[in-house]
Amino acid sequence: MEISTILDEREKTHGDYTNNCVVSQKLKQAMADAVGYNKLSMVQKETLDRIATKIGRILCNPNVKDHWTDVQGYAKLAGDLVK
Repeated sequence: MEISTILDEREKTHGDYTNNCVVSQKLKQAMADAVGYNKLSMVQKETLDRIATKIGRILCNPNVKDHWTDVQGYAKLAGDLVK
């Protein structure tokens, strides 16, 4: 499969790439600016980054179940590590 075909398919499920990037980066910056961010582990920070990316995708196309399932999965993976 050619990359252009893959990118066309992803735009249908993930929405416009530029818009998704802007939304995700604004969310990530807001989290990084929050009090307590520096208390998070690397896993917790990365989990929040991944969730922010998924939120960006959800805002571009909220009707893809995979986006919602991925948020649950990331939260569970990180939550399971909390003692």
